[in-house]
Amino acid sequence: MEQLFKIFRFTTEDAKALEDESIEPHIHDFEELIIGNKGKISHFIDFDDETVYAPFVTFVTQGKPHKLRPQTHNDECDLWVVRFRSEFMSETIFKLYGYFHNRANITLPTNRCFNRLSSLCEMMYDEIQQTNPNLSIIRQLLTTLITMVYNEKPENLELETDNAHSQTYANFLHILEENFRRPVKISFYAEKLFMSERNLNLICQEVMQQSVGEIIETRKLTEAKNLLINTNKTIAEIGFELGYNEKAYFSKVFKRKTGQTPTAFRNEMKQLISE
Repeated sequence: MEQLFKIFRFTTEDAKALEDESIEPHIHDFEELIIGNKGKISHFIDFDDETVYAPFVTFVTQGKPHKLRPQTHNDECDLWVVRFRSEFMSETIFKLYGYFHNRANITLPTNRCFNRLSSLCEMMYDEIQQTNPNLSIIRQLLTTLITMVYNEKPENLELETDNAHSQTYANFLHILEENFRRPVKISFYAEKLFMSERNLNLICQEVMQQSVGEIIETRKLTEAKNLLINTNKTIAEIGFELGYNEKAYFSKVFKRKTGQTPTAFRNEMKQLISE
């Protein structure tokens, strides 16, 4: 996805048009958040096939294979589909990873909550339709929406996710969020969690199919993208802020992970935002 942010509404007519279409498992190069007001979805993800009835919230992180079919229920379907690049919400994206890491679909019981979520989606949609949409406004609205989803967590969710590995991974993400800017080693995180590096790696591989080092690097580069887009700091300043003592090494890591130099990425994003 070239844009930083995209939102659209998926209606009853859209769902009926898909009834006879074949949907194959696929991966995204963006984050996807679906707010289900009416209808249902059939969702295959994390080797599990689940039918989820509205009201629900679904989050699919980039790179995770899945197959999702929106469907009508009581002859109705109404979904808001929000897609965004991770750097657009770098301050929040890892909280989403932690909240949804072992459950892509969460059913929320309160209609009041969904009325407010729908209102926020409508405001984001209205803003993105403007000739010169203000991405800062959209970011604030999306942050508010995500905060509301956190606060509406079902009371039994902790019981459903009472798994030692899931809890360890969530604790790791919390420690990571406080320390990813520091030039600390994997052993630092393992010691904070009172375990060996090997066991921490095994847990991260089980939960996210990524090593500890990959998750740390992804967090650093997500923040790097945010700083490249939203500040005028130099490449060297950004690299130093994120624990890379040498500009050349930071640029090398950035290009290896993204396929672009930091400067090329910044120029591309500025062009996208100004269009």
